[in-house]
Amino acid sequence: MEKRVFFRSAWLPWVLIAPQVLVIGVFFFWPAAQALVQSVQQSNAFGTSVEWVGLDNFRNLWNDPTYLASFYTTALFSTLVAVLGIGISLLLAVFADRIVKGALVYKTLLIWPYAVAPAVTGVLWLFMFAPSVGVVSYWLRAAGIDWNHLLNGTQAMTLVIMAAVWKQISYNFLFFLAGLQSIPKSLIEAAAIDGARPWRRFWTIVFPLLSPTTFFLLVINIVYAFFDTFGIIDAATEGGPGKDTSILVYKVYYDGFKAMDLGGSAAQSVVLMVIVVVLTVVQFRFVEKKVNY
Repeated sequence: MEKRVFFRSAWLPWVLIAPQVLVIGVFFFWPAAQALVQSVQQSNAFGTSVEWVGLDNFRNLWNDPTYLASFYTTALFSTLVAVLGIGISLLLAVFADRIVKGALVYKTLLIWPYAVAPAVTGVLWLFMFAPSVGVVSYWLRAAGIDWNHLLNGTQAMTLVIMAAVWKQISYNFLFFLAGLQSIPKSLIEAAAIDGARPWRRFWTIVFPLLSPTTFFLLVINIVYAFFDTFGIIDAATEGGPGKDTSILVYKVYYDGFKAMDLGGSAAQSVVLMVIVVVLTVVQFRFVEKKVNY
């Protein structure tokens, strides 16, 4: 039987949710409304002259080859970050769930990266892979690999993907580990008695029971790849070399704060917001059907 909470006063529920509504309104709806207004305007760098241009900012975006190229860059980056982040985290969580001795140390070391800010993550990986002084680039040269992400776009993309995945692994790991520990051991033992090998037990029992967690992390990781990786890219590559690592969120920043195209930057932010909303709706509409609750 479903339990419901009833309030004697009609205004009390509204008072209780008012702080949260206020925070959402101030930090989400108001900035979104400002972006919508600015996307149909054009102003100078100092904001002293504002001109209504309608949809010209959006038309200019589709005529900009660098903006269209950033779509491919973003799709590649976000797909690899989400897939690799979820896959590696699930593998580490499975290993952590089986460890008997030293489990606390293992879990603590895996959680640490989550405490590192995205910009600091970018700087750490930048120093490790610096062509002249980086320890990893030194090992790569010794192995015959000429690493220079400042000149090679593929290597630059590899660098920011590795940094972004490393940053997000801890978050995914915590949820997967909690999901694994909530699975009744009797199910695994019964399958083992029936002769199911570990790999079959994982795909037929464990992974289906983890599907709600996997779906949740899929949504979170895509949003993370689209927005929260800005600090990593800005610190590690600044969108370079050329525009090879300039994803949509970084191009919004670059055009707005460096190129001083405030109207075009606002139009890009609106497009980015629509893309993320559509992707989230598609995931809930189609992907969630395959989730077993």
